[in-house]
Amino acid sequence: MKHLLSFLLVFTVIQLYGQKKIVWFDVGVKAQYGAAGLYNKAIVDSKDYNYKVSTGYSFGGKLGINFGYNGLAIDVMKSTAKQEFEVANSNALKTVNWSALDVYALFRNAKNLGYFEIGPKISFLSKAEDNVDGSNVDRTSDYNKNNIAGVIGFGANLMGNDGRFSGILGLRFEYGFTDMVNATGGTSATNAPLRDAAVYASGYKKTNPVFAGVVFELNWGVGYFAKAQCGARSKFIMF
Repeated sequence: MKHLLSFLLVFTVIQLYGQKKIVWFDVGVKAQYGAAGLYNKAIVDSKDYNYKVSTGYSFGGKLGINFGYNGLAIDVMKSTAKQEFEVANSNALKTVNWSALDVYALFRNAKNLGYFEIGPKISFLSKAEDNVDGSNVDRTSDYNKNNIAGVIGFGANLMGNDGRFSGILGLRFEYGFTDMVNATGGTSATNAPLRDAAVYASGYKKTNPVFAGVVFELNWGVGYFAKAQCGARSKFIMF
C-alpha cells in the first residue's frame, strides 16, 4: 500500500507539472498616443505650406497567440488623427482629420521582460474631414477606404511577468504603404489633401499616413493547451 501511494503521488506530480505547453493565449486592453500625420513629398517641397507636428491616438483590445517566447499579436483599435498645415506667411491653418478602425497582425518576440514586434496593419477609414477657418467639411469620398501600413515596435514590462498579468509600455512606429488619397481625391479638380493645385505643379505625389508614439497595454493570461509527457491527449488549462 505504501508503494502504491508513492506511485500515485509521483504520477499526480508528473500530470500537474510534467506538461509541455503547446500554445498559450492572452487578452488585453491598450491605448496609444503620439505624433501622427500625412506625408506628401509635394507638400514638403512646397513653399506655400509648412508642416505642423500633429497628433493621433487610438484604443482597443488585443489577442495574443503565443508559442514560447514568440507569437502573433492581433490588435483591433479605434483611431483618430489629424494633420495640420500652416499657410506660409500667415497664421492660417488647414487641418485634415480622420478616424479609422485599425487591425494589426504582428509577430511578437517577448523575452527578458521586453518585447519586439513587427508586421502589417490594415486601416478601415470611417471618416475624413477638412477644417479651414474652424469649419469642418466631410471629405471621406476623397480617400481610400482601406489602407495598409507597416508597423514596428518594442518595449518592456512594467509589472507582472508570470503570464497571468502584465503591464507593458512601449514605442510603436507606423508607415502607410498605400496612397491614402483615392483616384477621385487625386484629380486636378480636387487635389486632396490640401485642395490646392499649385502644390502639384511639379506632378502628383501620393499621401502616406504615419505615426510614432507611445503604446501601453494591460494583458491577462487566459490559458494554454498542454500535452502531458506520458503522451496523453492535449487539453486546455486555464491560468
